[in-house]
Amino acid sequence: MTFARDVTLRQLRGFAEVLRRGSVAAAAERLNLTAPAVSTQLKTLETLVGAPVLDRTGGALRPTEVGEELVRTMRLIETALARCDERIALLRAGAAGLVRLGVVSTGKYFAPGLVARFNRANPGITLHLTIGNRDDIVEALGAHGIDMAVMGRPPESLEVVARRLGPHPYVMIAPPDHPLANRPMVEAEALLSETFLARELGSGTRTLMMRELDQLGGGRSYRVVEMASNETIKQAVMAGLGIAMLSAHTVHTELAEGKLVALAVPGLPVMRHWFLIHLADEEPSPAATVFRDFVLSLDGAFLPGAAGQGTENRA
Repeated sequence: MTFARDVTLRQLRGFAEVLRRGSVAAAAERLNLTAPAVSTQLKTLETLVGAPVLDRTGGALRPTEVGEELVRTMRLIETALARCDERIALLRAGAAGLVRLGVVSTGKYFAPGLVARFNRANPGITLHLTIGNRDDIVEALGAHGIDMAVMGRPPESLEVVARRLGPHPYVMIAPPDHPLANRPMVEAEALLSETFLARELGSGTRTLMMRELDQLGGGRSYRVVEMASNETIKQAVMAGLGIAMLSAHTVHTELAEGKLVALAVPGLPVMRHWFLIHLADEEPSPAATVFRDFVLSLDGAFLPGAAGQGTENRA
């Protein structure tokens, strides 16, 4: 027999109790066992280690050197079990655990601050943040790679529970010295003659921009220059290479500092909403529930210049 493979916690505890009580009979009473049962445990333990574990000389029970090693091991096991018990209690109460949160790329301007705010309030919970494009976040949610997601529109390909976090406005931006910047209202003809800077086809912001421009211009064509990221678009607009429709949260700082302006375009800003989403057939873990409740309690206060109401929808 192999000790590490075959020894049991019951045998180790029986041995420790014999040493603690000073006799097999007293240990048996404490363990609600018969004395022969405890004696059998000791004999089995000695067989497993291949040496005596108790020194019975002098009328008192003392551990042998091998027994001392078992005592030390038992203390380590009991300490580890106690810590495990505490950890499980924290996990069940939602005071500890891991929450995997996915946020679409537009949310990267507020997501780190939200995570920091949650970490300060719940230091026992680890919040792992993933930022990516919408398709990647939806795929990760469907594959159980993340527990929850923050995005602007619940996915149609998954059955989810979506709770509204707050408003998500979209604006048309231009540099402050742009000819259209000071107009009380920008006419469709003047707007559509501009060059529009946008992300690739298929991006949520690009789709929204095209929908608004098509509605405003009645299907009239316009020029679009594709760029790789919102950051590149912002810099290009400030440099005078064109105008763009972006999330107001993406350009909040630049608007506040006067580096960009929001044009007065009919129908803008387009108001969308941010949602916190999880799969409908998967109950959030206690830690994820704590995160959900924390975010909803903020009522959108973490969004740049916005506040919202948390309501639940199924999609």
